[in-house]
Amino acid sequence: MSTKPKLFSPGPVDVAKETYEAMCSPTIGHRGKDFEELYASVQPGLQQIAQSSRPVYLNTASAWGAMEGSLRNLTRKKVLNLCCGAFSDKWYDVSLRCGKEADKLQVEWGEAITPELVRNKLSEGGFDTVTLVHNETSTGVLNPLTEIVKAIREFDDIMIIVDTVSSFSAVPINYDELGVDVLLCGVQKALALPPGISLMIVSEAALERAKELPDRGYYFDFHEFEKNHAKNNTPSTPAIPHIYGLRERVEFMLAEGMETRFARHEATNQLTNDWLLKHGFVNFAPKDYQSKSLTCIKNNLEIDVPGFVKAVRTKHNFLINGGYGKIKGSTFRISNMGNETIETQQELLAALDDVIPEFL
Repeated sequence: MSTKPKLFSPGPVDVAKETYEAMCSPTIGHRGKDFEELYASVQPGLQQIAQSSRPVYLNTASAWGAMEGSLRNLTRKKVLNLCCGAFSDKWYDVSLRCGKEADKLQVEWGEAITPELVRNKLSEGGFDTVTLVHNETSTGVLNPLTEIVKAIREFDDIMIIVDTVSSFSAVPINYDELGVDVLLCGVQKALALPPGISLMIVSEAALERAKELPDRGYYFDFHEFEKNHAKNNTPSTPAIPHIYGLRERVEFMLAEGMETRFARHEATNQLTNDWLLKHGFVNFAPKDYQSKSLTCIKNNLEIDVPGFVKAVRTKHNFLINGGYGKIKGSTFRISNMGNETIETQQELLAALDDVIPEFL
């Protein structure tokens, strides 16, 4: 059987052997003291990473579950979806499928959402919820989170839901200072676990709003999470191996130091940007809005992207991504998030250097 490639795709990313080992811890009962101790053990570290005093709910679902649940808990009248790529665009579709009245602020893929655009759209009135993807994984655009939140806060009674799926723990996010109502993420990207659970931080104001919605369901009901959190537990059966793995990664991050971690992501991301410029490629994202956890590279040289991706895997056993959605093939993506170091990123880029002459 062939060896599986090392992942440099934008999620899932490569998982450390120490994380796998932690996930192999014995299964425990999830309605007893052992699980309560495990649940409680991850809370202080997650709060430190998020710079939050709020509980961090552990959700046995992908981030899309948390994204849909947030809409069901918070949208009374109309949601504004800020759309700039595949995942933020999909949130608009999910809003409609949840039976919510929805509108979107749409920019071209590869462009960023700006505070001015948000302010102008909200001035139309009628919105009580806004969704934002902080780091649009499909395009490599890092939206200006703080500035957008400030613009939204100029309007009354609007809940702010932010997807930090590919930015949480890769760049600084101060939940308490930021002032959003729901911050959510998956674990398969910068947190570097296998897919399977997501995290949510929910404000007091969001809990109050949720009381008003009788059709918020059960599985993602914020009040079920809050009630069970008080007992160091989850509303539904938890993914216990993932929580063992999460504890191991949280301990690793805090031992590394968050400032060191942020600097490592900045440095490995810069290496990738240096590589693309060296070969004449262009970053798909605008200069002031480029992700620090992945790079979306415009195929301005018109290479055979599927062939390039295949050759890198065949020759060096590394997996990069050949673009996503409608920009598949006209872009390709390289991740530097999670566990990657200067050394491992350089190893990948040397492999790309070895293969790219065949395609230029």
